[in-house]
Amino acid sequence: MYRWEITRAALAQRIVAVVRADSYDEAAATADTLLSAGLTTLEISLTTPFALEVVTTMAREVGDDAVIGAGTVLDAASARMAIDAGARYLAAPHLDAETVATAHRYGVPVFPGAATAGEIVRALELGADAIAVFPASAVTPDWLRDVRAALPQAPLIPTCGVTDRTAPQWLAAGAVACAMGAELTDGDRDTVLKRVADLLTRLPEAV
Repeated sequence: MYRWEITRAALAQRIVAVVRADSYDEAAATADTLLSAGLTTLEISLTTPFALEVVTTMAREVGDDAVIGAGTVLDAASARMAIDAGARYLAAPHLDAETVATAHRYGVPVFPGAATAGEIVRALELGADAIAVFPASAVTPDWLRDVRAALPQAPLIPTCGVTDRTAPQWLAAGAVACAMGAELTDGDRDTVLKRVADLLTRLPEAV
């Protein structure tokens, strides 16, 4: 798939589930729960022990049925390792030109982080495929709406601070998708399954 096709597939459902865990087993179990709940885009944070092995395992298991990416990719070396492990896209809490260049060299989209309008413009100039608004807990959907009014070409993904209750508000404000970690994955399997199911039914509200 081309970069733009991967980006479109990764953001099609408008929810990106971020898996950040204390062990390989915990991350794999969480990923399995999220996929079982019907989510189609998972991001394995490189802060998770053996994260690259999780990426490889999940990418092999899901094939083209879901998009498995790597998150918290801080530099070009990590980007190359994540790509080699099978990550279909990369995300980061910051903007690093070498990370973007490395990913694009191998046809992989990158969603770098930005916290200001100036950083968003710089990310666009570097060719970011989408931009993670990080941390979303520091701003509001109204802020994102204002930024989008000035920069309607910016595909923004609020992350860190979005909940299952506020996700429709962010989407209605113009976000192309919302990235959610513990806000989505906390709790036992049944709790997570119900939370995801409820969220997916409310996404049509965000129009």
